[in-house]
Amino acid sequence: MDIRDNLRKIKEELPGHVKLIAISKTKPEADIMQAYNSDHRMFGENKAQELIQKQPDLPEDIAWHFVGHLQSNKVKYLAPFVSMIHSVDKLKLLKEINKRAKNEGRVIDCLLQFHIAEEESKFGLDLEEAKNLINSEVFPELKNVRICGVMGMATFTEDKEQIRKEFRMLKNTFDFLKHGYFEDQDHFKEISMGMTNDYKIAIEEGSTMVRIGSAIFGERNY
Repeated sequence: MDIRDNLRKIKEELPGHVKLIAISKTKPEADIMQAYNSDHRMFGENKAQELIQKQPDLPEDIAWHFVGHLQSNKVKYLAPFVSMIHSVDKLKLLKEINKRAKNEGRVIDCLLQFHIAEEESKFGLDLEEAKNLINSEVFPELKNVRICGVMGMATFTEDKEQIRKEFRMLKNTFDFLKHGYFEDQDHFKEISMGMTNDYKIAIEEGSTMVRIGSAIFGERNY
């Protein structure tokens, strides 16, 4: 398993505008350091507890992306260092991130997570819920969070047309929000979609951030 080689191959095929988040969940710090020593700096974790344990032992210039379902009571542990939270699916969570970011004297970048898959297990907003969140009285007062775009996960299926349709739906949602609410905000530009099995389709459909784990680090250790 050559992590450096895997990373290099993936980076060579990614278009210049697409950021690669190396998903290091369940992987040891030695594996992360192999990727780090190949000049990679953006890593993603999906369990708060695991990230909290790893972060102090790893280089300070790593940009940590939190990509999993986040409970409000865990935000305070991530707020001092997290670079971006991809999984905001409730106003309550956004308010908590804002509060903890303010305590740290930081502004935390966030993405709104949308439910685009046919699977019931995935978290995320629908368009009406997103509009209600953005139109809420409290939203303009949240000065310590910055909404930078959207995130979604496609159904885990072999059906490429279904995956494409779901990614296209997320791109349309992004466009709607951009033109309706964030037209003058240059930082609203990210579409986080695409994982090891479907990132090539995601890029064709407009992804600006892919979240790739097993194609870099090998299969998960559960």
